[in-house]
Amino acid sequence: VIAYVKGASHEILSRCATAYWDEQVVPLTEELAAQIRAQIDAFAREAYRVLAIATRTLPEVPKKYESSAIENQLTFIGLVAILDPPRRESSEAVRKARGAGIRIIMLTGDHELTAEAIARKVGIITSEDYAVITGYQLAETSDEDLSRILETPEVVFARINPDQKLRIVRALRTKGETVAVTGDGVNDAPALLEADIGIAMGMSGTDVARESADMVLMDDNFASIVNGIEQGRAVFDNLKKFIVYVFCHNWAELMTFIAFIILHTPLPLAVVQVLAIDLILEIPPSLSLTLEPPEPGVME
Repeated sequence: VIAYVKGASHEILSRCATAYWDEQVVPLTEELAAQIRAQIDAFAREAYRVLAIATRTLPEVPKKYESSAIENQLTFIGLVAILDPPRRESSEAVRKARGAGIRIIMLTGDHELTAEAIARKVGIITSEDYAVITGYQLAETSDEDLSRILETPEVVFARINPDQKLRIVRALRTKGETVAVTGDGVNDAPALLEADIGIAMGMSGTDVARESADMVLMDDNFASIVNGIEQGRAVFDNLKKFIVYVFCHNWAELMTFIAFIILHTPLPLAVVQVLAIDLILEIPPSLSLTLEPPEPGVME
């Protein structure tokens, strides 16, 4: 019975005792492990997602197929570096979001070097005032320290699990932030429910994630969130214009009737005339106001 194992590169490497090297199995010495780790980090700095592959020939057929019993004393086979480049529009979307006063915090299960490289590519990290925190570090961080970390202008969390994602969302809400969080897996459901706005992936997301979310991205594209915010701000602006317009002319009508009651002037408007103003003169301009495109600077 042969076990074939793949997963996070450093995690798999820590479970290996030998390595397939130069077409033969050799002991995994500290020097060889350091060489492999250096290659993992080199791939990660270039924004590759890195998986390690290992095998183990079991001495006998196990009674139970459990990770603790099987996934140790492995033979390291090699690395797989996968390039998943950000979409072209991501950088522009991040720039618009930052200009609109929206803070972006990256949460990922990727290697911290990969996460930092991608964050720099899309513009989430643009200065020297940033922090890259791993799940291992977060597990040993108190709530007070986490609150201080979240005050850093640019923050990236790497190698985190769904429970830690939920903890970060709660910490942000405790600080009084309005939080939107994205997710696609079943384990993301608690964070999606906890956030003010849960955003699920429509293409790659699970049914549980979509049911838990307030909004579903049909194209799984971060830029669509920013476009939605821009459209929302335009709708809000147009509603304000509509309300101001309606109150302005209604106030003018009201003043004529107040004068009629107080000053005993002749009736200024007949009921039919009021209806004509409200139905004919008011509705077309009101509709046109609600359909106006976004004003320049709406995302500033």
